Amino acid sequence: MAFQNLSSRLQETMRKLRGKGRLSEKDVDQALREIRLALLEADVNYKVVRDFIAHVKERATGQEVLGSLTPGQQVIRIVNEELTQLMGGTQAKLTLSNRPPSVIMMVGLQGSGKTTTSGKLARMLKGQGHRPLLVACDIYRPAAIKQLQVLGEQLDIPVFSMGEQNPVDIAKAALGHARKFGNDVVLVDTAGRLHVDEELMLELVEIKAAVSPSEILLVVDAMTGQDAVNVAEAFNARLDIGGVVLTKLDGDARGGAALSVKAVTGKPIKFIGVSEKMDGLEPFHPDRMASRILGMGDLLTLIEKAAAAVDQEKAEKMASKLKEAEFTLEDFLEQIQQMKDMGPIDQLIGMIPGLGGAKQLQGLEVDDSHLKKIEAIINSMTPEERRRPEIIGGSRRKRIALGSGTKVQDVNRLLKQFAQTRQMLKQFSSAPKGRKRKGLFSLFQ
Repeated sequence: MAFQNLSSRLQETMRKLRGKGRLSEKDVDQALREIRLALLEADVNYKVVRDFIAHVKERATGQEVLGSLTPGQQVIRIVNEELTQLMGGTQAKLTLSNRPPSVIMMVGLQGSGKTTTSGKLARMLKGQGHRPLLVACDIYRPAAIKQLQVLGEQLDIPVFSMGEQNPVDIAKAALGHARKFGNDVVLVDTAGRLHVDEELMLELVEIKAAVSPSEILLVVDAMTGQDAVNVAEAFNARLDIGGVVLTKLDGDARGGAALSVKAVTGKPIKFIGVSEKMDGLEPFHPDRMASRILGMGDLLTLIEKAAAAVDQEKAEKMASKLKEAEFTLEDFLEQIQQMKDMGPIDQLIGMIPGLGGAKQLQGLEVDDSHLKKIEAIINSMTPEERRRPEIIGGSRRKRIALGSGTKVQDVNRLLKQFAQTRQMLKQFSSAPKGRKRKGLFSLFQ
């Protein structure tokens, strides 16, 4: 996950500050040196780092901080606020026209994930009640049109195409098509190149002039580091983009582009790609990302993901089962599947304050591979075995292990821990309020 190294470095620095009763200017300078190195290693633009450190130092060495009873906490607050400002301060929302259809131009270099991002954004807009139309204007890349059509079929979103005709004509015709069929948002998937060149820019300028987009989104690959910022500068100079979409933030990106692009180009990050799935596009919230980087969590995003993934009716039934201690392995399997719908487990844990994206918590295995193993074991059981695991004897355990590609010891461990959890649930149902309780995470031990 992006920011993992930066996050761990900054959190360690913040931990040292938090542990000091009083701070001297020397303490602050040492912390700032460590922060500077961490940011530079994360591929943040040098000038951006220099200005960021200067702002933090100016605020952190004032009498209000050094004379405070909790100077370490004050410095952490300042770093958090400055990180938030560095990434834009507040969420920059999508710009839509007051007179539909709104046209959104998706631009960027080849390989940045532009076509897939167009599909993800169309899906998001559809979920918000819009009627999007995808437009295939990339006539150069082999199979680009077909790729967009396949995405449209998967998402049940119409795709407008005129084959390999002039992209400007395609964009204009798509606008007329949208007016005729009531599509209120038109997403134009334009062509990319392996690098910025004049031919590409001229075509994009002509499309912009022809359809007057309300929004131009530049899609850049976060894995390219500072090159992403350079690309953003080049596109902005010619097209005056409205914002940036950073893709592949679920990979090994160091995160420098996310921390640099707003400061260098003046254009905000509006969305981030956090997985390859079609629901893997999120609005970018600078304050939430800053909190995540510093290990302070992101409960708002976690709650939003849970609300989107959880079926309210099923949740009420599950609450009733837990109350009556009737929880079965079928119920547990359903909980795993809902959890997976919320995204990768390490990302979810990174949103919990204090955990900082750790994949292990007090020896607890909580990565996706462990969940898949549990899921495979339960799927290898018969419906009766899931409802009544006490009937699973030695021969059944061997069959389940063989069917799930695991070991008998794995099956034994799951059944033992599930039995302990169910016993705890029985105790919970009769336990007085306020009594300390353990959660279902015991199943991951």
